[in-house]
Amino acid sequence: MAQKPSIPKGTRDFSPAEMAKRNYIFDTIRQVYSLYGFRQIETPSMENLSTLMGKYGEEGDKLLFKIQNSGDYFKNLTDEELLSRNAQRLASKFCEKGLRYDLTVPFARYVVMHREELVFPFKRYQIQPVWRADRPQKGRYREFYQCDADIVGSDSLMNEVELMQIVDAVFTRLGVRVRIKLNNRKILSGIAEIIGEAERITDITVAIDKLDKIGAEAVLAELAGKGLTAEAISRIQPLLSLKGTNEEKLDRLQELFGGSAVGQKGVEECRFILGMLRKAGLNNEMELDLTLARGLNYYTGAIFEVKALDVEIGSITGGGRYDNLTGIFGLPGVSGVGISFGADRIFDVLNQLDLYPRDATCGTRVLFTNFGEAEASACLPHLARLRAAGVSAELYPDAAKMKKQMAYANANGIPYVAIVGENELQAGKVTLKDMATGEQQMLTGEELTDKLR
Repeated sequence: MAQKPSIPKGTRDFSPAEMAKRNYIFDTIRQVYSLYGFRQIETPSMENLSTLMGKYGEEGDKLLFKIQNSGDYFKNLTDEELLSRNAQRLASKFCEKGLRYDLTVPFARYVVMHREELVFPFKRYQIQPVWRADRPQKGRYREFYQCDADIVGSDSLMNEVELMQIVDAVFTRLGVRVRIKLNNRKILSGIAEIIGEAERITDITVAIDKLDKIGAEAVLAELAGKGLTAEAISRIQPLLSLKGTNEEKLDRLQELFGGSAVGQKGVEECRFILGMLRKAGLNNEMELDLTLARGLNYYTGAIFEVKALDVEIGSITGGGRYDNLTGIFGLPGVSGVGISFGADRIFDVLNQLDLYPRDATCGTRVLFTNFGEAEASACLPHLARLRAAGVSAELYPDAAKMKKQMAYANANGIPYVAIVGENELQAGKVTLKDMATGEQQMLTGEELTDKLR
């Protein structure tokens, strides 16, 4: 007996219905990106390991899928190396390429390689899959899509403002109520300075980033474990639980950051972004959240995260300002800011809230019956007219009983069936059946197109 086929853990098949939903998400994001002047690029699924390694930290390097060289990859290995059973060293010998871990590092590589062709500021978007050799679990996959937009070559905070408008526009179109959270790595650096632990900014941000997952007590315990003094921990607590409006929080921080230039700069940047967004007018709430840290250490300015209000789920969009990402490839000083929509989590949110428009998930709009060669032949001009008018239509391929053809329409969620039988042939018309109501009416080809258009 043949073994039942399977797919690798952490990957998924998507049915036609699921793909229609996913394409609705991708198309919505793509349309908004285009409205704001972003242009699409794509990069290869695989990159040279020299491009990927060392860019995500030690843990990130372990999660890279490495691609085995073709041919005799043992050729240049010594017996000593083979017998050492050192997986990392062996992999470096016979793996020169890997699957991309994210879209950001390949984008940085793209900018450096094509810098002579690009006009700065360069606004790009990219919607492609990425791969991580992570432990699969609910909501975490080894293959998933990222929907990124970045602006590089400009220091202007108007870029941050524009990205927040994009976030607001996408979720407004999708019908999802969200809270857009804003913070600034300079504010976090200022906090580290005023509590006397400036050199521990990385430890502080890594711990704070876990606040939602493990709670305040566990975060404070982790900070203590990292060597922060009891006095520093007692001073950081009230800062992380500041209450009030965004303006009140910023006013309080400005007072506290009297001796921290970097902290003052972070407050100033947040004031500008929030002030501009108030003038632009958003549909969703903006919140200054001092506990927002985002784990990636290449962020240098504003950082953002988006939470759905009506579904319990992690962040569904994130991003921030990075000042020197291309420096890792020999092009220093190119500032950038970007966002990434989590398509898979947005998919889960829309499913739970049942927010997909009917026409977004509907494939064929009308099915023409097939009762024989003459009837099928008479359907062809109608099919051509409908398709030319942008109406998706198909002909049942085999001459079959009405019951079987109706069952096909029902199973595929086709809302209308066009019947061409002996009576219709004689009249030169089509009987259109509404599958939801059962109502039928005989129409000319022009009337049929007008009704379904």
